[in-house]
Amino acid sequence: MAETLSKMIPLGTKAPDFLLPDTISGKNYSLNDMRGDKATVIMFICNHCPYVIHVIEELVYIPLDYKGKGISFIAISSNDVISHPQDSPENMKKFAEKYRFTFPYLYDSIQDIAQAYSAACTPDFFIFDGELSLKYRGQMDDSRPGNNIPVTGKNIRNALDNILNDKPVDPVQKPSIGCNIKWKY
Repeated sequence: MAETLSKMIPLGTKAPDFLLPDTISGKNYSLNDMRGDKATVIMFICNHCPYVIHVIEELVYIPLDYKGKGISFIAISSNDVISHPQDSPENMKKFAEKYRFTFPYLYDSIQDIAQAYSAACTPDFFIFDGELSLKYRGQMDDSRPGNNIPVTGKNIRNALDNILNDKPVDPVQKPSIGCNIKWKY
């Protein structure tokens, strides 16, 4: 497991569009199909990463807390399934069912969407406002496997609350840390 940090792309970056298959429903979705009126949270995750597994319950709980508030949540896996078959679309669907995802879990098979977003690790979080302008990128909170800090989603929640209350999101943001995306090359 290679510990990797988010790339921390510039705030204000526009969200790249995509058209990807949802491993849960079997439908293809674009960013415009899924975007929220107030905010859109893009989460690069995978099934096997210990960093994702460490935060998965909170990652699933946060969307429930913000349901009906104009915020959409989208999970994307971009890992190479040849080197990591546990991240295959079939296993993504099982993972989503196990944890009762209420959001799509999209598969980026050619990894161009991860590259477009400059995603580097799992989990890697990006929050865009209603105009699809990047307001937050980085960690869910300070918890990591083994550091005994509770998983709260504090950083994601603070950013979303500020967006909902028309307040600026603090530009001082910490990168996420996790497993590197498993690139094909």
